[in-house]
Amino acid sequence: MSTIFYHSPASRSETVAAAIAEMDVGNRIETRIVTIPRQDGSGGRDPDNPHPEGKVPVLVHDGRMIWERPAILTFLSELFPEAPAVCPPGHPERGPFLSWLAYYGDVVEPVVICQAAGISHDWLYAAIRGPEEVFQRLAGTLEDGRPYLLECGFTTADLLMASPFLYFPDLVPDMPAVRDWVARVGARDQRNAAEVGASA
Repeated sequence: MSTIFYHSPASRSETVAAAIAEMDVGNRIETRIVTIPRQDGSGGRDPDNPHPEGKVPVLVHDGRMIWERPAILTFLSELFPEAPAVCPPGHPERGPFLSWLAYYGDVVEPVVICQAAGISHDWLYAAIRGPEEVFQRLAGTLEDGRPYLLECGFTTADLLMASPFLYFPDLVPDMPAVRDWVARVGARDQRNAAEVGASA
């Protein structure tokens, strides 16, 4: 079995790097550092990166490509069902775990990017949701005193859901439960991504 993770520091792939560390499977996945085009004009497409758009993250398992963070985190939870920080198939919270992963890709990232770009339109709010709805959903989940999104504790869903707020800290809502959750996840994310990058 061969699993290769293509990673570029300070990019979306930091989430997967941190997830691999949290799952304690870094010794079972080969990490390859690649360059990507950056918004400031630096970097560029890396011929060693198999992603058809030159982006990261991408995982290649036994020659098959898995791309997009929700798909990669889902796949890793199935590939390593015994690992910590996941809800594998059969876990009582498997459904909520998958739902948070999908909610991130379908709702949270589009909403946060539109907010950061200053884009507002009724169609966006009707089709996707608005920032306040996302913030209230997070606050409603966390304000019962739980430290993470799922009752079982920290999972890679927390890493993914918190990721846009780690990239855009000014967008963290002034809600103590959400603010404290972002800080908790951020501390783990930075430590674990650094460990994976150092071992690459």
